[in-house]
Amino acid sequence: MSKKGKLLDRFLSRPKDFTFKELKTLLKHLGYVEVTLGKTAGNRVMFYDDVSDHAIRLHKPHPRNVLKSYQVNQVIDELKTKGKLR
Repeated sequence: MSKKGKLLDRFLSRPKDFTFKELKTLLKHLGYVEVTLGKTAGNRVMFYDDVSDHAIRLHKPHPRNVLKSYQVNQVIDELKTKGKLR
């Protein structure tokens, strides 16, 4: 299994220690780019997929780099809604 597949499986298992860096890598593989201009500056971040015209917005985790469980659930739900996940 590829690194992308392993990362996706790990993400879908809803781990308690999934990092923001891992999320950025996963979303990049799914066609999203991180947008750092305008209202998304600072603690807020937006990932955008221009093919499906879909944006995922969330706050960067702090002080640690680990995502909260509600953030993982939110991203999974949005990706499933847009047909990016099985």
